[in-house]
Amino acid sequence: MRKFFLIILCACTLAGCREYTVSDDPSLGLTFSCDKLTFDTVFTEQGSATAQIMVYNRNKNAVMVDRVWLSTGKAFRANVDGEADLSRLTNLQINGGDSVFVFVRADIDPTHQDTPVIFSDQLHFHLTNNSTQSIGIEAYGQDAIRIGSQGCGRTQKSSMTFTADKPYLIFDTLIVENSLKINAGARIYMHSGACIYALGNVSAKGTKDQPIIIRGDRLDRLFEHVPYLYAGGSWNGIYLQADKKQTYELEFVDILSGNIGLYCMSTYKGTLPSLIMNGCRIHNHTLYGLVLLNVNALVSNTEISNCASYCVYCSGGIHRFYHTTVASYFGATDIRIQSAVKAETSAVFIDNLSKTESTKTSFYNCIITGYRTNQLVVATPFDQYYTGEFIGNYLKTDSLKIPNAHDNRYWKSNEKNPVFHNTYYKYKEYVYYDFQLDSLSAARQIADSLKAVPYPTDRNGVSRANLPHPDAGCYQYE
Repeated sequence: MRKFFLIILCACTLAGCREYTVSDDPSLGLTFSCDKLTFDTVFTEQGSATAQIMVYNRNKNAVMVDRVWLSTGKAFRANVDGEADLSRLTNLQINGGDSVFVFVRADIDPTHQDTPVIFSDQLHFHLTNNSTQSIGIEAYGQDAIRIGSQGCGRTQKSSMTFTADKPYLIFDTLIVENSLKINAGARIYMHSGACIYALGNVSAKGTKDQPIIIRGDRLDRLFEHVPYLYAGGSWNGIYLQADKKQTYELEFVDILSGNIGLYCMSTYKGTLPSLIMNGCRIHNHTLYGLVLLNVNALVSNTEISNCASYCVYCSGGIHRFYHTTVASYFGATDIRIQSAVKAETSAVFIDNLSKTESTKTSFYNCIITGYRTNQLVVATPFDQYYTGEFIGNYLKTDSLKIPNAHDNRYWKSNEKNPVFHNTYYKYKEYVYYDFQLDSLSAARQIADSLKAVPYPTDRNGVSRANLPHPDAGCYQYE
């Protein structure tokens, strides 16, 4: 036994003392982990996340790198094998079968252009065998209008208008005391923890072709196949807070991947503020999608989907939803990038028990569904006296016992046909949630034609006019 351990010890010692012969054979070279390093769009002055390249020596013998440099070095910085000053990097030996790490970051100065500008460079490795190998680096630099700075706490404005000329980058809390206007095509990027408080009237009017986008500011990827946009909770939320009568108008506004999509509340004791939403999308939030507290609301042709808590919460006020899709499939993915969903959380919760204004919430030609069994809860002291209406909807619920509910189609446990194109995120296959209707969807041709008259086209502009029974939800099957 002692002889065996001596043999093992000698073998390990010899392996540890192995000498690699540095070859000057000009046919030997390096290989890289990618053909070209491409960054997603990078905000100027902010810089990118750090990207990684692996440099391999797949030969038997060692090779010696005597120089590494960037062609221009104007937009990118590189760290090779722990050395950030490339001019000091000489005689880097890469043994046979070994590799080194290269870390690259994009740091782009302002371009003074409204549209993105492409930047490219090359990272070169010169070997002592007199060969040079290079890898390309590329990024788009985008100027942005910066509001606040990291750790500033809050930025307060009397009134504000967001335009479509350049994107906006909000770092912390933005408070707009009076009117807030957002023009069609505006892009608002929110840093981690950032939020917007609107204390006055709001007019955010995008179009189908020029929607308003509000999302997190990470434009890179969490993993190779996973954009940061797919990870909820990357920023805080939008808060519409009224202490007097206000008007909020939102058309074709996409609010994506925060903690809260739109939180609309009032402490006003007179006429309640009013919210009008059309053609909007509130998607992928780690808490709530749309919260209505003491607010009158008209919501149409809107998708509210994938929230870890309620997609829609209503308490106090008169709320009417027309051709709206509420789909709760948060966390239905084969990669853990989302927080868990509480088992008892429904997609829609109507609270007529709290000590607020009375609640009258109605759904017409809508879809309320998700992967849990009961997606609709109407919490009211006496079901038989609840005055809200449910007409022409597809509903996944077991608790709707109110008098004004008719001509709805209810989910059945033995249903085999999918409601939507896709309710799952498979990151390796690049398959993402798609809440447009499947050809065999049970939500097709069930809507009330009279309720559909004010909404002749769907969120995508597809006509539903003059159909005896249009499809429920915000997407008409095409």
